[in-house]
Amino acid sequence: MVAMTIRRLPDALINQIAAGEVVERPASIVKELVENSLDAGATRIVVEIEQGGARRIRVRDDGCGIPKDSLALALTRHATSKIGSSDDLMKVATMGFRGEALPSVASVSRLRLSSRAATDESAWEVECDLDGAPTPPRPASHAVGTTVEVVDLFFNLPARRKFLRAERTEFDHVQQVVKRLALAHGNVAFELHHNRKAVFSWKPAPDGLSANRMRDVLGAGFAENAFEVDHHVDGMAISGWLAQPTFSRSQADMQYFYVNGRLVRDRLIAHAVKRAYSDVLYHGRHPAFVLFLTLDNELVDVNVHPAKTEVRFRESRRVYDAVYRTLATAIQAVRPGDDTIENSPSIPSNTTVSAGSWQGDRPFDNSAAGRGELTPLQATIGLSSAEVTNGSRISDVRGDYATLLADGPLGQPPAEVPALGLALAQIHGVFILAEAADGVVLVDMHAAHERITYERLKQQYAEQGVRSQPLLVPVTVALSEQEADIAEAHSSDFSRYGLGVDRSGPQHVTVREVPVLLRRVDAAALVRDVIADLNTTGGSQRLQADSDAVLSSMACHGSVRANRQLTRDEMNALLRDMETTPNSGQCNHGRPTWVRLDMRSLDALFLRGQ
Repeated sequence: MVAMTIRRLPDALINQIAAGEVVERPASIVKELVENSLDAGATRIVVEIEQGGARRIRVRDDGCGIPKDSLALALTRHATSKIGSSDDLMKVATMGFRGEALPSVASVSRLRLSSRAATDESAWEVECDLDGAPTPPRPASHAVGTTVEVVDLFFNLPARRKFLRAERTEFDHVQQVVKRLALAHGNVAFELHHNRKAVFSWKPAPDGLSANRMRDVLGAGFAENAFEVDHHVDGMAISGWLAQPTFSRSQADMQYFYVNGRLVRDRLIAHAVKRAYSDVLYHGRHPAFVLFLTLDNELVDVNVHPAKTEVRFRESRRVYDAVYRTLATAIQAVRPGDDTIENSPSIPSNTTVSAGSWQGDRPFDNSAAGRGELTPLQATIGLSSAEVTNGSRISDVRGDYATLLADGPLGQPPAEVPALGLALAQIHGVFILAEAADGVVLVDMHAAHERITYERLKQQYAEQGVRSQPLLVPVTVALSEQEADIAEAHSSDFSRYGLGVDRSGPQHVTVREVPVLLRRVDAAALVRDVIADLNTTGGSQRLQADSDAVLSSMACHGSVRANRQLTRDEMNALLRDMETTPNSGQCNHGRPTWVRLDMRSLDALFLRGQ
């Protein structure tokens, strides 16, 4: 066997190896250079790109600049002004700190660095020769700040250059990088040019957290469907914007999470966000958000990935709980009528927790005297096509509604109209039509009632287990032997869900109690579905974690169905409950429960004023 000879690699090759980690494509260079500009305190950054970045990348800023005697050193590997000891490494407060970016980029391109420090009378520049070594500084014309120009990327590594994509593709990546950085630094002006044409120019916002910058980057659609979050908890600050669940995406392509100003990908945070949206998001959809987590630099390690896209939290559970609880509370806290959602007339909203007055399929009195005694109701007001044609029932509705408002004729509702309006009619046994202060509201009555029932079941389950009510006549349910075994094994779990279920034979169980909220449901169908859920969740620990899924199935059984004719009192009771129920903008499966059309939208439909 021939002995292996160990030798030290030349600096140029070392830098090219490092470039393989740092410089994946032109967008990687733009990210490193713009982060350096931000660390230099720049208030204006201009990015100029040619041929997607393969031909030229130039980043100019008005930061503090680099003194003449440090220019060449800045192009030396592991030279940096941002850390000086291991203690500094454990509390990094800058975007960059390794000192690898500039020499790595210089090893795979032709690089020129021009800068003027505020303390210098003139500017200086250096270039890198073919082996990446910097030339001596020479005078240059430059204002206070720095310009880095990168030309002919991978000119000395043809194999790497072949891996670059089409010009349009590479520029799209560059554009995304600039947008992500601009989103986190609203106090900095950003310009982007491609092939000498301006792509965008964004002005700074004094407060840094600019709604205008958010709209610039993510578009009007996100801005009109998002609400702001600003919460401080346990020494951490969580701020930004959350999109309404109905603005969900087919891909996780509009999710931005920043830790101390640094965009990161973190599975822990992703799970916390997913869990916060789990009760309101349609299956297979992804939420959209821009979130900023600010915490002590000593509590987060950013030195875990060469591209600095991953971090490690010292107290990960604490961070997870803070993010999840903040987002879950924020999603529940948006009310119908809030400015954050009124900008979009067709976007459902969520509401805050409060007791409601919708029980089973009729309204009831929540007072002590009224519990258990159902209130007599007026006749239903369902409108068939024949009744609409002859107009007789329409006139009755108009008269009844004018009486209900008591403050004026139809079309002039009183000033204190509830957020979801007052019920006018039921459409095809499926939707409720309500007149709001400025337009109309359409409600999917089954989806809305399903959410209300679900939230009440969850509240009961969390407080004391679901309250049950004995059946006057027990119901025997025929099952497979496996299903009967599951029911017997989970008898205590059934009890927590308000179901009294006993095994009465090899393939039979008897239902003796059902939840009070679901007293009118088909007990046999309900038990079969709960058994299916228990079979899916498996062990008791998993069952506890997935209890919401079981309660959601139960709620679906207890909700009003299509073609169930409701009286106006029932419809109004449902609307009022929606206004006081968390997450009422979506059903348990993430579908919207209501939409609003304001007068401007209605006028547009009929070309009024045109």
